Amino acid sequence: MRLYRNLCEAVVATLHEIFTEKRYADKAIEKKLKQNSKWGARDRRFIAETTYDIVRWYRLFKEVSEANESDYWKLLAVWCVWNGVRLPDWPEMKLNDNLLHDRFAKIQNNRKIVQSIPDWLDELGERELSDKWPKELRALNEEAHVFLRANSLKVSKQELQRQLADEEVFTKTVSGIPEALLLEERQNIFNQLQFKEGLFEVQDAGSQLIAPFLEVQPGQRVIDACAGGGGKTLHLASLMQNKGRIIALDTEAWKLEELKKRARRAGANNIEIRIIDSSKTIKRLENSADRLLLDVPCSGLGVLKRNPDAKWKLSLDFMAQVKITQEKILDEYSAMLKPNGLMVYSTCSILPSENNLQVKKFLKAHSGFELVKEKSIMPSEGFDGFYMALIRKR
Repeated sequence: MRLYRNLCEAVVATLHEIFTEKRYADKAIEKKLKQNSKWGARDRRFIAETTYDIVRWYRLFKEVSEANESDYWKLLAVWCVWNGVRLPDWPEMKLNDNLLHDRFAKIQNNRKIVQSIPDWLDELGERELSDKWPKELRALNEEAHVFLRANSLKVSKQELQRQLADEEVFTKTVSGIPEALLLEERQNIFNQLQFKEGLFEVQDAGSQLIAPFLEVQPGQRVIDACAGGGGKTLHLASLMQNKGRIIALDTEAWKLEELKKRARRAGANNIEIRIIDSSKTIKRLENSADRLLLDVPCSGLGVLKRNPDAKWKLSLDFMAQVKITQEKILDEYSAMLKPNGLMVYSTCSILPSENNLQVKKFLKAHSGFELVKEKSIMPSEGFDGFYMALIRKR
């Protein structure tokens, strides 16, 4: 691989945005890629994938290079050695290969450094997941696959796969997940005509199991109470065949605006959007939902493959606060469910304290509800990590 200076400068500038300016990695990369329309697909892929790789292995690269806080050129040099790329003769990337290997040999048994994770987060994972943690931690450091969800309101999975193949976008089906396709080669598929026409959404295969877990039926009244940008809302609409009504709620108006655009593209016309601007929004909907989805805010620990910068932004204070939020949502929003209705509590976390233990606490305090079933998807299974619990109101 030949390194081009302008692309390396783009990587270094993006790392500065992420670590020094504290911007989210996906937003920083998106901003950088928009700055030069002359970059081709290969250039863009190099910038995005190299940046994500260095973010993922930030602690390890920093440790073995003994780089200071803002020496992103040195981290890029370590990335080159790590990937067998010949170092260019640039003063910013001078590095002693032998010294690098010596330092790596010395820290091989230090999991926190080798797996590039903050001490407190490694200790938390081990405390909650015990001997399962090392395997899941390794999986969380793998590059995330790209999955598509065929929009059954407009196309079958088989027809979508055929159309994409005609344009040399090749996919594989995913066992046990009816509408999922795995992209064989990572590429920008948002420019595809099929995406612009709403034939598919980009959605992790594990995430695609949550909407079906709610057991919705066409014609029902369904509330998606933490709808966000609406990935699961749109999936619910397709499962309901556009029949019935979905009320999509969120506290963030801009997220619901994004959902409106996506719903128009997907042809999902049974969705009504409401902003949660006070407790009255929830009060007005008491005992009104046949089905209720609570895809609550969480640590996001299950999606570190996809968002590796999150591990450097999380804190124990945030973890404590998010669990309080989860309890509050379960306690207050569950009132919207009709008697004999079903709700799903879900997270993109793999920690029991955010998942089954929250559900146990809720059921203990609310005798009118019972657990029907629950499911955990772990990162080592090849998808992102998720938890879901189906709960019935008696």
